Amino acid sequence: MSQHRPKASEPASPDDGAPTPSPAAYPIVVAAFTALLLISNVAAVKLVGIGPLTFDGGALAFPVTYVLGDVLAEVWGFRAARRAIVLGFVLSALASATWGLVGVAPPAPGWDGQDAYAAVLGFVPRIVAASLAGYLVGQLTNSWLLVRIKAAMAGRALGMRLIVSTLAGEAADTAVFCTVAFAGVIVGPQFAGYLLAGYVYKCLVEVLLLPITYGAIRLARRHG
Repeated sequence: MSQHRPKASEPASPDDGAPTPSPAAYPIVVAAFTALLLISNVAAVKLVGIGPLTFDGGALAFPVTYVLGDVLAEVWGFRAARRAIVLGFVLSALASATWGLVGVAPPAPGWDGQDAYAAVLGFVPRIVAASLAGYLVGQLTNSWLLVRIKAAMAGRALGMRLIVSTLAGEAADTAVFCTVAFAGVIVGPQFAGYLLAGYVYKCLVEVLLLPITYGAIRLARRHG
């Protein structure tokens, strides 16, 4: 009797043999994914210095978007992950436009927070542009590579797939984001250190979060 073989665009079933996931969990994961992206865009306005290292505040939450991106690609496939990435792009662009319009709107009489608003959210459009560019390149690289390796490995070696796709996606993301967001703001050796520290930090967080990623993938597959 012939057996069904998955096409390259439809990778083999998950390596733990879990049943096909219900689509009910998909909107929940997408909502968390886009919310963390928006939170990271605002938090990234602040630069945090720890010893000789410099981080933007978005580094606290943004790596978790890669965990959720892995869940989307691993459980529902590249096409579903791409829809979530595009949605995040649109919502971030809308948020940036809203903050910009509010910033240029005349302040009400007696309200003295205009300078503070401009100092913080006035910088956000550049951060969002950097985040969108880096996130599109990084997340699409991560999701596409995860799905392609999954097809090549017939659904095996989940840990290896997650790590390899993360290393590639974070490299693309970090290089684009840091350059667009802070080129000219952070210069010379400090910029190189910021770039390297951001990449290493994000990858380490992804590795440390692997048990959570495994659990999230299993939960989405079995209890969606």
